[in-house]
Amino acid sequence: MLLKLLPSMVFLLFVFGTSTHSYSQTDNQVKPLQQIFFDANVASPLTQKELGFIREVYGDNSESDILNRPQRLKDVKNILRNRVEFMHAPNKDLSSFAKLSSVPLFDFYNKSLTRDVILDKTNFNPLKYQFAFDSRQKTKMYLFDNSSYLVVIKSQNPQ
Repeated sequence: MLLKLLPSMVFLLFVFGTSTHSYSQTDNQVKPLQQIFFDANVASPLTQKELGFIREVYGDNSESDILNRPQRLKDVKNILRNRVEFMHAPNKDLSSFAKLSSVPLFDFYNKSLTRDVILDKTNFNPLKYQFAFDSRQKTKMYLFDNSSYLVVIKSQNPQ
């Protein structure tokens, strides 16, 4: 009797197992990333300030993790030159924005990194913070603590 039921049970397991698996694949499909186009300024060599930003965060690993990896260097130059802006919003309620102090420091390579206490737009190093630079999300804004300035991180994916 058991031998007669075995083929039916195998068939049912196959049918239900396959249909469940196929549903999960179609439900979880993610749209492919769009191609990222860089502004022409990314082709220019690093400035001393940009090199300083990289060395501040990556320390002894600057060469191996950024400078000797052409695509990674291009990504970092794009972040520093095109994807971080500041917005002044005086007399606006900015309480709904996450504070910059809530973003963890990217101190994996340099444990002595410190947060910016005073906003200096010309010397702000966004590489120090764990912003989701490669996220599929749209532009994100963070309130520079105790100010009316927002740090704007533009998405790398055109919308």
